[in-house]
Amino acid sequence: MSNAYHIVVCAGVVPDPLQTLEPITPATVPALKNEMMLPAVLDPWAAHALYEAANLAAHAAGSKVWLVSAAPKAKLQQVMMNVAQKASFELVPIDSPASGFADAHAVAALLATVIQSIPALDRSRLLLFGGWESASRGAGVTMQLVAEQLGVVDQFQGVDQLTVQPDGSFEILERIEGGRHLVSTCQGPPALLGWATGNLPEPRNNPQIGMANMRTIMPALQRAKAGPLPQDAIRYLSVTPPKQQRQTRIVKDRSPDEIAAELLEWIVQD
Repeated sequence: MSNAYHIVVCAGVVPDPLQTLEPITPATVPALKNEMMLPAVLDPWAAHALYEAANLAAHAAGSKVWLVSAAPKAKLQQVMMNVAQKASFELVPIDSPASGFADAHAVAALLATVIQSIPALDRSRLLLFGGWESASRGAGVTMQLVAEQLGVVDQFQGVDQLTVQPDGSFEILERIEGGRHLVSTCQGPPALLGWATGNLPEPRNNPQIGMANMRTIMPALQRAKAGPLPQDAIRYLSVTPPKQQRQTRIVKDRSPDEIAAELLEWIVQD
């Protein structure tokens, strides 16, 4: 059995986590104030999936990695200047809104359509990678919906480790309650893996990989097709930033149980 994989990583672009995000409600759907001005990064969850995909491809001769991302072209170009130096991949960009207020079903349909159109993709070797969660489209179902539309029924979520066995099957560790892992065996591709944090460090910047990637990334961005998302799938009644409160008291001679009871009362008062 050939161990060459065609790995498709679905990754969004999100504002840098260090930025202060302020939601606004224009005439259509909610958005972030000055969103196009905010510095962006690759979704941290999906970034782990990309690093794991690159590592797997490096150890399986003949494998290839595609990075499918739906975001404004200007944001994608900004993010790719950094990501391109981390791992080898072919970018498949979609020029679409990157708002976290988009409907997961619409995003999944768009991603599945684009994945199906990749000319060199062998569906029998397909490994669909993505974040178990997301910093923007965190409905927790987007990757599952993509896999369903592609006919991929072997799905694993919260993955921390993928080990290829001598017979070509996979041993997969999925996070479960209590800090433990569920050990599963998958015969092989096609399969979906929604990654948690994995166990690989962030790769160092490699200018040679970056230059090789940019030769294909820039033309791909220029050819990126528009991928509009419907704006009437979800109705938002209101959007507000989280409340910020700080009430400091210095109290002596209180038992842990009394402190815990007071904290609980404060948490549930809203």
